[in-house]
Amino acid sequence: MLESTELQANGQRPKLLIVDDQQINIRILHELFRDEFEIFMTLDSSSVVAKAKELAPHLVLLDIEMPGINGYQVCQLLKADPGTADIPVIFITAHFSEADEVRGFEVGAVDFIHKPINKVITQARVRNHINAKLQADRLRQIALVDGLTGVANRRKLDQELQQAWGHCTREQVPLSLFMIDVDCFKHFNDTYGHQAGDGCLQAIAATLRKTLRRSYDIVARYGGEEFACILPNTDAAGALLLARRIRERVRELAIEHQASKVAEVVTVSVGAVTVIPTPDANSDELLMQADKMLYEAKVQGRDRVCCRELNSRARVI
Repeated sequence: MLESTELQANGQRPKLLIVDDQQINIRILHELFRDEFEIFMTLDSSSVVAKAKELAPHLVLLDIEMPGINGYQVCQLLKADPGTADIPVIFITAHFSEADEVRGFEVGAVDFIHKPINKVITQARVRNHINAKLQADRLRQIALVDGLTGVANRRKLDQELQQAWGHCTREQVPLSLFMIDVDCFKHFNDTYGHQAGDGCLQAIAATLRKTLRRSYDIVARYGGEEFACILPNTDAAGALLLARRIRERVRELAIEHQASKVAEVVTVSVGAVTVIPTPDANSDELLMQADKMLYEAKVQGRDRVCCRELNSRARVI
């Protein structure tokens, strides 16, 4: 059986996508792996990239000889698309020539399974590559998570903002961004100690995650005591509502802050901007404008929201 992994511990089985125009081969592979993996199948090579983007499988078993576009071409398409480039591909082939294998590795395959299928060899190769994929995904996730708060880190924020910008540009829907600063945080650390400061940041990060409930909203630690939130498909009115709710929820934590110049509890200032992105602009401008709104909120006395729909006047609340 497959070695224990965090993915399995969470009650989810790894996903395996089988691509073959011969149903008998699909049945053999399905029978071989149905107890270990969540199996998806297709006879149509032209649908593989779309299915892979939809399903995000941990491995693709891909027949080389198929009508329409062959396995080599499919693999090249998978590797050329950022959304599927990291998915390992094992070719299934009846050919044993060295030239065929060289070509397969050149287009991005990680291994070969030869027909007729040997069950022991096939199981070993598939398990090894899925375990390697799970480990790589775990390491990638760790690299993109802030170690203290458990939310996304700055690198992940930059990646997600680019993706959200591209999506909202294509769909012509609004994109909102928050910059959030913990008020007088240096004084908090000086008064209560850095361990208490860490706990404060953790509590605020948890509050942000609970407040932004949609799966595609992103909460990230921007640096120090600053957080950022990416809100795709959120207009200015919705952004204002959420920003005010965040400010209120942080106050409701009632974390004592006797050294604050604002209140006797920890508070936050929020800079919020909303835009419908266009191809001739970029997400750097959104970050810059959100930072300006945050600065304005702090100038106005902290513990408040300063919001702006780009190309309109700012509002401080």
